[in-house]
Amino acid sequence: MSTESTTTGEGRTARPEKVAAVSEIQGRFTDSEVVLVSEYRGLSVSDLAELRINLRKAGGKYKIYKNTLARRAAAQADLGEEFNELFSGPTALTYTDPVEGVDVDVVTIAKALKEFGAAHEELVIKGGLFEGRFIDADEVKRLADIEPREVLLSKFAGLMAAPMQQFAGLLQAVPRDFAGLLKALIDEGGAPGSPASDSAPADAPAAEEAAPEADAEAPAADDTPTTDDAPAEAEADATAADEAPADAATENEES
Repeated sequence: MSTESTTTGEGRTARPEKVAAVSEIQGRFTDSEVVLVSEYRGLSVSDLAELRINLRKAGGKYKIYKNTLARRAAAQADLGEEFNELFSGPTALTYTDPVEGVDVDVVTIAKALKEFGAAHEELVIKGGLFEGRFIDADEVKRLADIEPREVLLSKFAGLMAAPMQQFAGLLQAVPRDFAGLLKALIDEGGAPGSPASDSAPADAPAAEEAAPEADAEAPAADDTPTTDDAPAEAEADATAADEAPADAATENEES
């Protein structure tokens, strides 16, 4: 880090440590996902230590900077007059400071700051930056009211699972409903295998069985002799033939 002094806009030479502090603050403004400005007037050292611990659990850090240096860093980063005006009175910055093993959650950071302020009225949230955009105190509180990321992810997973469950139920319902419709169609005789369809082939043999019965009755209507009568007539003819020679022999003897 360079130790050369720089000249301020007022023509005075800034000390190297101040230059380094302004550069550090400017880096917080531009690199942090969220930067919250709060006034800590009246808070004890133990209160501030408790606040730092709570913020650290969410991947945030609470640090006090001089207002003159913070305003200079904001001006160099061109963050606007609204943000610059937040630095009046004893103020501190809350910003994201990722550490190994800690997931950064800007909502949880804002929630921790808001909850601490509810328990310690000395802490006053003024506003800040969210993804490089200025937000006022009310927007900080609304950010804190958003549900934590884990809850949102859980709800999102539930929303994604619901359509899949409905789709799976629809897939199960299609063959089930089709089977029901097919059964109803079969019961009504409108499909192969239905009772009405099965009755049609059964009627055909009945008609074929009726035909022989009609043929059997047909001979009864004719006056032709039966086969049993034919041998009787043949025997009568044979008897007549046998008697004829006997008569002829008698006539010969008499003559």
